Order: sequence, then structure tokens, then C-alpha cells
Amino acid sequence: MSASWTVREHNAPRTTPLNLLLQPYDPHAPGPRTIEPPQEKPDSLTDVSEEGVMAPPPARRSVPKDRFSALYNTLKTQTYHDPAARGPGSHTIRTVAWSPLGNLIATGSISRTLRIWNPEKANVKNSTELRGHTGGIERAAWNPVMEAQLASCASDGTVRFWDVRNKTSIAEVQIGGEGLSLTWTPDGEGVIVGRKDDTLVPITTKTFTASPPIPQNVQTNHTTLSHSGQELFLTTGEGRIKILSYPELAPLYTLNAHTSACYCLEMCPRGKYLAVGGSDALVTLWDTHDWVCRHSLAGMVGPVRSVGFSFDGSFVGGGSDEGNGIEIAHVETGDYVHTIPTTHPAPCVAWHPHRYWIAYTGDPMGLKIVGAAGGSL
Repeated sequence: MSASWTVREHNAPRTTPLNLLLQPYDPHAPGPRTIEPPQEKPDSLTDVSEEGVMAPPPARRSVPKDRFSALYNTLKTQTYHDPAARGPGSHTIRTVAWSPLGNLIATGSISRTLRIWNPEKANVKNSTELRGHTGGIERAAWNPVMEAQLASCASDGTVRFWDVRNKTSIAEVQIGGEGLSLTWTPDGEGVIVGRKDDTLVPITTKTFTASPPIPQNVQTNHTTLSHSGQELFLTTGEGRIKILSYPELAPLYTLNAHTSACYCLEMCPRGKYLAVGGSDALVTLWDTHDWVCRHSLAGMVGPVRSVGFSFDGSFVGGGSDEGNGIEIAHVETGDYVHTIPTTHPAPCVAWHPHRYWIAYTGDPMGLKIVGAAGGSL
């Protein structure tokens, strides 16, 4: 399967090919990103600087495809039970987000509960509840360059920014409608919020102010930025991926990705592939150099609600609200290499940013993290 393009002219001149702009963001290149040189990996929030700026952790070795399943079977799963879950459906987790260093993980639910967990301490007494939203939380995401800053959007029409060290909301921004998606810019200086009425709202985090809303002419489900921060990708209800320039938000290209609605997408950490999940129960992997679909993964049994890559970009997995089990595939070959057994569907699946651990939702007992209770990876 190959991609067909719709190219749209706009006023913003572009001198760099799209495939070059999709290369991984270089933290040491000149620019606004302010990450200190690698020193020692922080093991708690107290090891992060007063400004919240962090040092990147040491790189881990990748696991070969033929050894992945055997090693993954050694991982033990930890459960994180939230007391807000008082009965079936009372605490459905809508979003899961790892902090940039993987020391913390945030969960947001329809019960308006936004909680920060320490993966190494499963007892809820060691977690932090962030209070302020008056509606169900749809998306939470961490500032990519500040370990302690979190953003969340909810059905109450607000985006809140949090300092998790102080357990406080540092800003609240009205977006004029129910929030659905939220994406940080790579430099941490802004977020793009998607509303349920298919409208984008850019917010600058320097002043915590929203720009005028930008309506889209098609159902818009999820967003992500390229590693350069110069392209914004949107999944649409018509099975296409819209690519807009950022910050102009001018149309660049349209990628015909699926035959039905696209729900989620994620850029590979290396910038080589874009993964797209849709209502057709498929995960497609698109080569960002020539925009050919390299693999179409058909291991899901229901609509794909989340998709993500391992930290090294070698493996990919998706979440669905139908069927049991999480299927993990090898990116380069498209072969399935492992199944994580689950007793319930797992709609939210999130890989640890620097390990092969996977967090997932859907179990009535609460959040589960494969690897947090021990193992060889």
C-alpha cells in the first residue's frame, strides 16, 4: 500500500524538504531547547533543577527481535489501584502519560481525577492527586524539557498547567469548548489543544494565553508534532492524515492513510516512521522519507485507540477497547513478536520513554505497568 498526496499551496515559503524536517530533534543543536549536558540521571523530582530542567538519561541497549519475547516474559506487572474506582465504569482512565525521564506517570479519568504515580511505589498513598478540573479529563501530557510540568485538558473547557513538585495548578486557560487532544511543542514553549468540535487552539506557555481558535473542516481526533516542531499531524474522521505547518497551521499535505477514521498516531523516536491507528483495527507504519506504507499490522480486533513506539523505535504496540491482549510488533519487519495477556481490553497503551516497560489501562483494578514489579529489561 502506498500513500497518495494532496498538495496544497499556501503563503508560507518552505525551503526544507518535509522528510528532513521529520528527523529526530537534536537537544544539542542551537535553538531554544534548554537541556543540560548528560550528568547523572535524576531518580526523583528532588534531583531536577529548580527550573525543572533535566539532564537526559544514559542510553539503553536495544533488544534483538529474536530475543524480545523471551526477555519480555521475565517482566512482572504492577497494579496501581485508585480509590476513586468505586465500581465498574466509575473511574475509566482516559489518558496515560509518562514523564520525560520515566520517573513519574500521570493518569486522567472521566471521574475528574488527575493522579501522579511513582512507578516504584504502587500504593496510592505515594501518589499525588491534582485537583482543579470540574469535568472528565481527556488528555494529559508532560512538558518535554521540564520533568515537573504537566498539562491537562478536560471536558470543562479548560487546560491546566501543573507543577507536580508543589502539587499546584500554575495556570488555567479557557479554550472555549471541551478539550480532546493536547500536544507540546518540542521546545516546551507551547501546546496545541484540539477541541471536540474539531477546532485547534494554540497556547503559549510563556504567558499561558490562547491564540484565536482555528476551526478544521473535518473531524479531527488526535495531534502530534514532528521532532523539528515545524509540522503538525492531525488524524481525521475520513481516514486521512493532515499535515500542517507550525506555527502557521497552514495546510501542507494530506496523506490518505486508512479507509475509515484515523484515531491516533505517533512519530517514531528516530523520526523514521509514523504509526497510525484507525477504526478499521489496523496500525499502519509510514516511512517518513518517501511516505510509503511499509507495514499494515492487523493484529488488533477493534478500533485502535492508542499507538506507541518503544524508546528505541524498534517495536510498536497499540491499544483498543475491544478484545484482550496487547500485540507488539517489530517495526522493521512488521512481524508480531509478543503478546501481553490482559483480562480486559486495554484502550490506553504507553511505552516507558527509556525502558521496554508498558503501561496500560482497562483493568477494573486500575493502571498496570509491565516491568515495574521486576524483570530482566
